[in-house]
Amino acid sequence: MAFLSERLARVKPSPTMAITARAAALKAAGRDIISLSAGEPDLDTPIHVRDAAKAAIDAGHTRYTAVDGTPSLKAAICDKFLRDNDLRYTPEQVSVSSGGKQVLWNALLATLNPGDEVIIPAPYWVSYPDMVLMAGGVPVVVPAGPESGYRITPAALDAAITSRTKWFIFNSPSNPTGAGYDAHALRALTDVLLRHPQVWIMSDDMYEHLVFDDFRFVTPAQVEPGLKDRTLTVNGVSKAYAMTGWRIGYAAGPEALIRAMGKVQSQSTSNPSSVSQMAALAALAGPQDFLIGNRALFQRRRDLVVTALNACTGVHCPVPEGAFYVYPDIAGCIGKTTKNGRRIATDEDFASALLEETGVAVVFGAAFGRAPAFRISYATVDEDLRRACARIAEFCVALR
Repeated sequence: MAFLSERLARVKPSPTMAITARAAALKAAGRDIISLSAGEPDLDTPIHVRDAAKAAIDAGHTRYTAVDGTPSLKAAICDKFLRDNDLRYTPEQVSVSSGGKQVLWNALLATLNPGDEVIIPAPYWVSYPDMVLMAGGVPVVVPAGPESGYRITPAALDAAITSRTKWFIFNSPSNPTGAGYDAHALRALTDVLLRHPQVWIMSDDMYEHLVFDDFRFVTPAQVEPGLKDRTLTVNGVSKAYAMTGWRIGYAAGPEALIRAMGKVQSQSTSNPSSVSQMAALAALAGPQDFLIGNRALFQRRRDLVVTALNACTGVHCPVPEGAFYVYPDIAGCIGKTTKNGRRIATDEDFASALLEETGVAVVFGAAFGRAPAFRISYATVDEDLRRACARIAEFCVALR
């Protein structure tokens, strides 16, 4: 349509949302669908958080708040960063938004000029490149494959940096792969970044509390304090606290950047939901012991899915360090034909045929910048995971 902006023409709709919607439509039509496409915990929001929200409503906390977060929530976020990450921030260095995605958007819109480059390791969360494009920047994708555990190397990062580089977006554990960088691996990257003072670091720590085995989470400003003054550390309550619908994300960074992000937010959404902010305060300041049980639950599901997928013909599934995703490589399935005669030329073909022929919804790897692969979210009940993996195995063995 002629009246739409040129900027919008460069942006793709979210493939994750599109596949989830297609699966929902098939289910509504009566198909037996198992959807493993959405990155959303199947757990209830903790009871003490729900109670805090109800109390906030009854107490009348239903009006506008400060544009980028209430003083009490900002203080709790400062306490969280000190407690969990050994990072000291003041409330003036904290911003609260309507979800982690808005935090990233505010930062990119506040800082990018036309032609500024943003380095994005691939596989990447689907929204990173499109948000950069919408903000006028240039995504610079640095690929990493299963041979490196889907982690980029210091040499690859160094080679991608130019005089136009403004940001490096870092996500560990990763959506879509679950790959995590331990202190040693992250130190190798921060050593590179120390040599390039024009590059700022946007660390998306959304899956911080969903790590497995003996993996210990660390964040860039924690590993290298010398980068703290050019790092935006982003987090939220969506994943660890099962609060996706509450829409609260937050970040801490240099005060000038936080003020700029607040200016963007003041002319877009203004403050996040007042009730959700009270719930997030209860989540961050309240009991944290339930996180241990959640980690054990997701680790068991990870092991179930990884074992099942690695038994599938043509599939290789690395073991992720965290989050609730697996990202199996399916190079061994490309070029084959399904039992119903569908040709599998790409991983998008694979995902489409899998949904239509077996009722299992996954997201194809090209959507995340690295093919051929697909992403499964195992944030669902064990029985559905078993049934889905059995269907995938049957689908793969029938390929010819």
